[in-house]
Amino acid sequence: MAPQIYISGELYDKENAKISVFDHGLLYGDGVFEGIRSYGGKVFRLERHLDRLWESAKAIWLEIPLTKDEMAEAIYNTLAVNGVKDGYIRVVVTRGEGTLGLDPNRCANPEVIIIADRIALYPKEYYENGLEIITVSVMRNHPAALSPRIKSLNYLNNILAKIEGLQAGCIEALMLNHKGEVSECTGDNIFIVRRGALLTPPNEAGILEGITRDAVMELARKAGIEVRETPLTKHDVYVAEECFLTGSAAEVVPVIKVDARTIGGGKPGPVTRDLMARFHELTKSADSSNCTNHR
Repeated sequence: MAPQIYISGELYDKENAKISVFDHGLLYGDGVFEGIRSYGGKVFRLERHLDRLWESAKAIWLEIPLTKDEMAEAIYNTLAVNGVKDGYIRVVVTRGEGTLGLDPNRCANPEVIIIADRIALYPKEYYENGLEIITVSVMRNHPAALSPRIKSLNYLNNILAKIEGLQAGCIEALMLNHKGEVSECTGDNIFIVRRGALLTPPNEAGILEGITRDAVMELARKAGIEVRETPLTKHDVYVAEECFLTGSAAEVVPVIKVDARTIGGGKPGPVTRDLMARFHELTKSADSSNCTNHR
């Protein structure tokens, strides 16, 4: 059966899943989204993802035309009709159909789109052996221009950084903020291990506050590892004992080289491997604080 896409209360075959060319999500990137994972038919930290989606929408004066419970039901129904148990869910809310102008008041009802599919962001060997990244010249959006905590449909900043990384032969790239500090990668948060402590940039560094990022910090603290959210420079990354990235799609992936500098021993370190294992165990958990079953 062809993949079924949810659009504002109806399911459509992939070939017939369409929105208006006058939708401001298409014309201006005016909308918000979430990328969510499901494991064994359970959606990982769905409540937190929906909270972040609603916060992003509120920040851009966009009213989502569903309740959170209705959105959760629509997500589970879309997973079920597509037979997806271990997969990736993309939830998109656009401003809706409007006119050729920026005024959001000229838009009709917002569109809600849910896509459920399978995803493998990085090849298996990167999880086993680690990946190499570079620092790109494309700066993270200035927080005074657009809050990095809004997960908006306008990802051009990240896309330009991604292109620069790909042109250098790296599938992920590190972005700095307007102060020259480490911010995040094009689609993932970054962590380093230094003198046994786990360090990651704070919200003020211009990061998206990742759901997987938060989960990994919780796991580390439970394991007795010191965790600090602190400003980082490229130097801190270069001299780190370990480095890894986190994201809903990527989960936890080791980094062994940054700007051609070998990190630690040039292979995934013990803290990284331990947290990868702990995260995988967490995703298998039936604990309702970690995964949500449809009720």
